[in-house]
Amino acid sequence: MASVAEWVEGARIRTLPNAIAPVIAGSGAALGTSGFDFPLALLALAVSLLLITGVNFANDYSDGIRGTDEERTGPQRLVGSGAANPRNVLAAALTCFGLAAIAGLAVLYLSGHWWLLLLGAASIAGAWFYTGGKHPYGYAGLGELAVFCFFGPAAVLGTMYVQADTVNGSGIGAAVAMGSFSSAVLVANNLRDIPTDTASGKRTLAVLLGDRDTRTLYVLLMLLPFLITTLTALRILPALLGFLALPLVITPLRTVVGGRTGLSLLPVLRDTGLAMLLWAVATAIGFAVA
Repeated sequence: MASVAEWVEGARIRTLPNAIAPVIAGSGAALGTSGFDFPLALLALAVSLLLITGVNFANDYSDGIRGTDEERTGPQRLVGSGAANPRNVLAAALTCFGLAAIAGLAVLYLSGHWWLLLLGAASIAGAWFYTGGKHPYGYAGLGELAVFCFFGPAAVLGTMYVQADTVNGSGIGAAVAMGSFSSAVLVANNLRDIPTDTASGKRTLAVLLGDRDTRTLYVLLMLLPFLITTLTALRILPALLGFLALPLVITPLRTVVGGRTGLSLLPVLRDTGLAMLLWAVATAIGFAVA
């Protein structure tokens, strides 16, 4: 039976900035339109955290039963390592998805935007079929695109819309930035796993692009948010606060550009997530000040 520490590791708490940052960015954009609503923001955060935890357990389960986690260079997985019964990991994933659905229904009830039920259903389906089902899209090089969409436009603009009843250019820019950062986290993860994913037949985007082009993609994704900061500041000068996150991207960029591999890339995931979180907080403050 897996220990509490192993379950916490299986939840992949290092990925939580990917869930927190989009809600902060979306709430900041809502605040910029005087539409901030704290209860809705808190519920949106609950939905986001539960979804990412659910997808982490679902990924652990699906990869584990397929045997693609038997040889890893990253952190231990619950099913792949044999630490937990696959049924228990599946139950944890489904529980998180169920709780996310309940929190999402509360958001829709309070906001009145029931058509967003489709977005919620798509988010849960996207979380499961990333590595679940007979033809997981994460094995077909589409993981980064899905992460961009769900943790960018869906999370940021959804959070903004339920609070402010509108979206604007600032929110769209923040959505693209969050999607870019989130995709960069997955790119770094899959860059690390190219050798083992290739051996197991897992055709991630990194496997399809190869080592050099994957590193180039990471650099582009990390720089895009700061281009958005520059463009946003042409209308909202305090948005320049987003540049406070720039020092945090220097070390991971050096690591990736420097050709590091394997476990040496683990800090890149952490640093990318922290840069995303700081960018979201600083930009949200900029929107609030404006």
